[in-house]
Amino acid sequence: MRVFTSPDELPLALGEDLGVSPWHVVDQRQIDGFAAATGDHQWIHVDAERARTGPFGGTIAHGFLTVALLPLLLGRIARVDGVDVTINAGLDRLRFHSPVPSGARVRARAELSAVRHRGGGFTEIVLSTSLEIEGRSRPAVTADVLALLRAAKPAPAH
Repeated sequence: MRVFTSPDELPLALGEDLGVSPWHVVDQRQIDGFAAATGDHQWIHVDAERARTGPFGGTIAHGFLTVALLPLLLGRIARVDGVDVTINAGLDRLRFHSPVPSGARVRARAELSAVRHRGGGFTEIVLSTSLEIEGRSRPAVTADVLALLRAAKPAPAH
């Protein structure tokens, strides 16, 4: 895992490949849980019997489930110390390239593509990411992930 001691170190890594996360299994239980949370019960996601004869040969993860895995997996690639809050600021250039079959292993890959200092102690970062599927040449998802990091204020001296 890449560790930055503060947001001030981030510009030094601009354009750097930060690496990959450990593999994460996307199982049917997780897919079913996402379906329950979002109300998206389309058969390609939750009906294993019907999906076996469907276009993907089995159930697949929701596209937005794969996107929702990015914060978890990116947190296993890099960490910025000296930050008291991290805020999701959005996604740019989000694309779904390949379905993720139930039971597949995925991992995130990230490059630090932009660092901008904002007011109020915030630093905006952009991570160019891809969600790779084990054994496949095309990623499931690519996206630029934007986040705001607020530098922690030093504790008051007593």
